[in-house]
Amino acid sequence: MSFNIALSGVNAAQKDLDVTANNIANVNTVGFKESRAEFADVYANSIFANSRTQHGQGVQTVAVAQQFHQGTLMFTNNALDMAINGSGFFVMANETDTLDRTYTRAGAFKLNDQGYVVNSMGRYLQVFDANENGTPTVLALNATKPLRIPDKTGEPRATTAVNTGFNLPSNAGIMDPADFSPTDSRTYNASTAITIYDSLGEPHSLNMYFVKEADGQWQSFTYVDGNLVQQGGNDSAPIEFDASGNMTTPAAPATLTLDNITFANGAQPIANMEIRLGTVSQYASPFEVNELSQNGSTVGRLTKVDVDANGVVAATYSNGRTEKLGIVALATFPNEQGLIPDGDSQWRQSLLSGEGVGGQPNTGSYGRLNGAALEQSNTNLTSELVDLITAQRNFQANSRALEVNSTLQQTILQIR
Repeated sequence: MSFNIALSGVNAAQKDLDVTANNIANVNTVGFKESRAEFADVYANSIFANSRTQHGQGVQTVAVAQQFHQGTLMFTNNALDMAINGSGFFVMANETDTLDRTYTRAGAFKLNDQGYVVNSMGRYLQVFDANENGTPTVLALNATKPLRIPDKTGEPRATTAVNTGFNLPSNAGIMDPADFSPTDSRTYNASTAITIYDSLGEPHSLNMYFVKEADGQWQSFTYVDGNLVQQGGNDSAPIEFDASGNMTTPAAPATLTLDNITFANGAQPIANMEIRLGTVSQYASPFEVNELSQNGSTVGRLTKVDVDANGVVAATYSNGRTEKLGIVALATFPNEQGLIPDGDSQWRQSLLSGEGVGGQPNTGSYGRLNGAALEQSNTNLTSELVDLITAQRNFQANSRALEVNSTLQQTILQIR
């Protein structure tokens, strides 16, 4: 019996050494969570035995429990690196079209050859679809999809509206609109320009010229690529002000509508483009433009990717557009220690862990997401070295117990 007791002690010490060695080996593994060997004594008794004189029968390993406390954050220069500060796991998938999910705290991500965000093992980071206000459309783990970052925005968008606001000088000289020529600055009082886009994404110059024909009365001429664009069948559109400098014509909502705009490159004509007049005034101050924008865009190339604390992944493109590509999905479990290790610092759901629940970072009990950061291993090297010495001493002590048992039995066998 004593042989078995000592042998169980040797096995337990070996298990403790194995767990400690694994923790030490992964001290620099991103997202690694240390483990702890847990033991219990072995005891057997019957109703006919004297429990006061019964001894134990050794030791057994009851669990190798993972410790999911927070690791130290290390900041990097990679925008796709992510670290969870708090509860939750990143949701991963082996394929783009599978519902099989694994979970990890290792946030070292990169792009593959198809633009998907993957980890070093090629598994795909899962995200929720995002609304315009940065909230998920659906909060469910089976509704997540792989995060893909396109290197361009897609199809160009033709300009259909220009937003502008300006002040026309009330003390400007009066001119005859019949003498207006866009090539002669002496025939108009003020002008401004903006770049618009056709259906092919090609840029064009839209110029607006203003001619004061009487006190409080102006005419607006619009040209695209040097060609006059009519407004309501006329060459120009009136803009009028009252004695306080407030615009009265056109009436609110103040809009100038351009007739059909055609292009020489074969792009689709733009019908009824709106010049939306915001804050337009006529004061005794110089001509000043306080607003000028348009809603078209050309094809843009990826310039930057950002991930905020709420997990919103936003891509910025060279044409000025910013697109929300998704929200990084996090998962929590009723019993984290019930997760089954899957290697590569990843885990799988089990009956002991309970059902995973998906959520958005930085909401409720879900941790905050840090972009351009990694969570380091939570292994405390000093503690592990002390544990290593303790396990070694336990192993030696149990080995000595085996040796003593062997000596005693040898002595008994030599009795004649």
